[in-house]
Amino acid sequence: LVLCFLGVSAWFQPPVRSTWQWQLEGVIENRFNVSVYDVDLYNTHQSTIDSLHAAGHKVVCYYSAGTYEPDRPDSNEFPESVLGNPVKDGQEKNDIRQLDVLGPIMVNRTIIAQSKQCDGLEPDNVDGYANPTGFPLTYQDQISCNSVPPSLIARINLTIDNTFIANISHAYQLGVALKNDVEQIPDLVDLVDFTVNEQCHQYNECEALQPFIKQNKAVFQCEYFEDGSTPDTVCPESNKQGLSTIIKTLDLRAIPLYECLTEYT
Repeated sequence: LVLCFLGVSAWFQPPVRSTWQWQLEGVIENRFNVSVYDVDLYNTHQSTIDSLHAAGHKVVCYYSAGTYEPDRPDSNEFPESVLGNPVKDGQEKNDIRQLDVLGPIMVNRTIIAQSKQCDGLEPDNVDGYANPTGFPLTYQDQISCNSVPPSLIARINLTIDNTFIANISHAYQLGVALKNDVEQIPDLVDLVDFTVNEQCHQYNECEALQPFIKQNKAVFQCEYFEDGSTPDTVCPESNKQGLSTIIKTLDLRAIPLYECLTEYT
């Protein structure tokens, strides 16, 4: 915990051009020659994480930090007061300002990740301030600096934001990603360990990811076949910029998987 406050990295921090597989649905297929697997925190069995580690992969574990998901084991811990606009699949946006309610939930998820020996975390939906949540969330709500020990979380009125999530992850010796949230990269790149980005090519945002490259922090980047992305339209620029770009389908199953760094020549 002292290392966290001193800013010394004692946790997973993948370098630029690390290879990866992103699979959030279906049985995990441990057959891809990549450095990192990004998998679901709850739906991935311990035996699968153990086998991935045994094969030499690092494991990043996904969960949604900014939405309520009705199918999660802790869904009954989200009171109506923190639930906002509906998103998809029964999910609802969270009022990230209510740390007294959401803080212990997020800490418990981090503890679960540590107990399952995840190397890092991918907290999703961390840009509520830029989306219609049903709450008056601000840029500062999403980014305000909170560096407190886990033992104090439930007793301090702070905001569940990217900085909070990063500090908690580091307190439990886990690397942590910034998921999308391109606008806040200048404020957060020093704190997080890598980024997971969707569709920077589609939205012409890839240049904004360069602060990660300059700090030798991996940019795990994904484009989708459904959007018309192809190796020829995506990979040349991705490889030039140092991005770890893959092309997949929106269901994020094991295949298809096209990896620009190793497959495109």
